[in-house]
Amino acid sequence: MTATETEPAPRAGTPPAQAGAKKQRTGSARDIAGRKREYETIYILRPDSTTDVIAQVNQKIRGVVEAGGGTLLKVDNWGKRKLAYEVKKQLKGIYLFFSYLGTAGLVEEVERNLRLTDSVVRYYSVKIAENVDPAARPSEFTEEAFAKAATPGPDEEEIATGQANARSPFAEEEEGAFDFEEAVFGGVDEPRSKREE
Repeated sequence: MTATETEPAPRAGTPPAQAGAKKQRTGSARDIAGRKREYETIYILRPDSTTDVIAQVNQKIRGVVEAGGGTLLKVDNWGKRKLAYEVKKQLKGIYLFFSYLGTAGLVEEVERNLRLTDSVVRYYSVKIAENVDPAARPSEFTEEAFAKAATPGPDEEEIATGQANARSPFAEEEEGAFDFEEAVFGGVDEPRSKREE
């Protein structure tokens, strides 16, 4: 603006904070330059969400994090699970987990986008740490993990009853790892007569 122009007056009833352009949220005095905050966001999608819908929501959140200068650390699909209580007429939901680094205000933008997405039933974000050095924080994020997070896992009830043809996404198949079924029921590959002896 030149010295002769005046700034237009805000409309009547508009609060002064909203009268101007949207201001980016600045960090607190505790923030160290060059450092970021670590956040975790868990969101629940409708249980009837297809792979395409899950992939679209994941891509949307990834875009928001990267556009806000953030860095994805981990993306995981926890599968379809029963909710503690009915939410938006749903008793189950597909749980997705995002861990990321970002500046102040990034989590609000992520949650705003989740709130505007119809397939999202519920979301929750937590600040894990402040003043994290992005170079020192290892990232478990890979394109393979991101693509795998779009595939809905088996229902937890199907896993518990043995009707699922895939193992739980939480079960880590490692040599020598603790096997709950083997500890409780004995070796599952052994014939029944050997277990009873």
